[in-house]
Amino acid sequence: MKTLTYISLFSSAGVGCYGFKMENFECVATNELLPKRLEVQKANHKCKYDSGYILGDILLEKTQKSIMEQLELWQAKEHLQDLTVVVATPPCQGMSVANHKKKDESKRNSLVVASLSLIKKILPRYFVLENVKSFLNTICTDIDGTNKKIKAAINDNLSENYNIDFQVLNFKNYGANSSRTRTLVIGVRKDIDTLPQTLYPAYRDEPTLRQIIGDLPSLKEMGEICPTDIFHSFRSYNPEMRRWIENLKEGQGAFDNTDESRLPHFYRNGEKVYTKNGNADKYTRQYWDKVPPCVHTRNDILASQNTVHPVDDRVFSIRELMRMMSIPASFKWTNHSLEELNALPLSEKKKYISQNDINIRQSIGEAVPTEIFRQIAENIRKEELK
Repeated sequence: MKTLTYISLFSSAGVGCYGFKMENFECVATNELLPKRLEVQKANHKCKYDSGYILGDILLEKTQKSIMEQLELWQAKEHLQDLTVVVATPPCQGMSVANHKKKDESKRNSLVVASLSLIKKILPRYFVLENVKSFLNTICTDIDGTNKKIKAAINDNLSENYNIDFQVLNFKNYGANSSRTRTLVIGVRKDIDTLPQTLYPAYRDEPTLRQIIGDLPSLKEMGEICPTDIFHSFRSYNPEMRRWIENLKEGQGAFDNTDESRLPHFYRNGEKVYTKNGNADKYTRQYWDKVPPCVHTRNDILASQNTVHPVDDRVFSIRELMRMMSIPASFKWTNHSLEELNALPLSEKKKYISQNDINIRQSIGEAVPTEIFRQIAENIRKEELK
């Protein structure tokens, strides 16, 4: 059987790319800037060779060289002729030429341009880019030194060798289990008889929050950990804040409270100061029977966007967030199995959560939903194995 391969750039904890692993793609190289995120990828045995886990800034020549050396290693040891896919989800700073004034940034969105440069150099059979809704209209300084929209840079650098399709989709209708509007760009090398439009995930009706997490046990006590799932726990917060949300019904926020003592506040020099309602989705209970909300990076606090459970007085648990981002239960956050973690004494469970909670939550919030990339990988696999 033909070996299907990929290189992942800006891979974070590998949540999205796990979809390629699920479809039996072999990871040639994965690049990430933060060591703790790369450790999660190692726990999931993403790469066949340990040297495939490449820590470093992709703008540095040595990092790019390490990626190319992994490709050469596969060509020598695995007789790889063509890399199947390059997947890239580069951070993108939404800025115009007019407001670009930072002295230490000589090139706009250079991480995006570095991705295009590597794709152009490697010439995989396919490439997949994922980013925010406004991605394509954001300005970058291209390889040729000119400022242009990212969509134009993609076309200028890659359209000679690739048929390229650009789409903006709300992933809630494509298997992601939560609202998440993003840009997907898929390129197919011109010597391949496949249209990029055929590789996108399939449309489906959006699920409700109840359908996604409704079967999980309710958590009522602060710090409570589900005995059968360490990742389903009640994240603690200042107990005073519980009064702000405890009487709320679905769709209501803390600023809807008529009792002044239940309004969000803080203390300055010992004096109570009421918080201004600058964002309507803060401290807001979600609806059971509506599509799950977009999962943001700061999903750990009540004051962030759409984080409060429909019934319980808490933010969503890690397990609930995983389901809302279509991350399968088989995905590992540590080298230990779920059974091993669940068997730990309560004190050790709390220690593990304390040490790993924020990294896991942020990794989930910045990820591509696993199911989105799994479907794209499945579609590419079907084309390649025809």
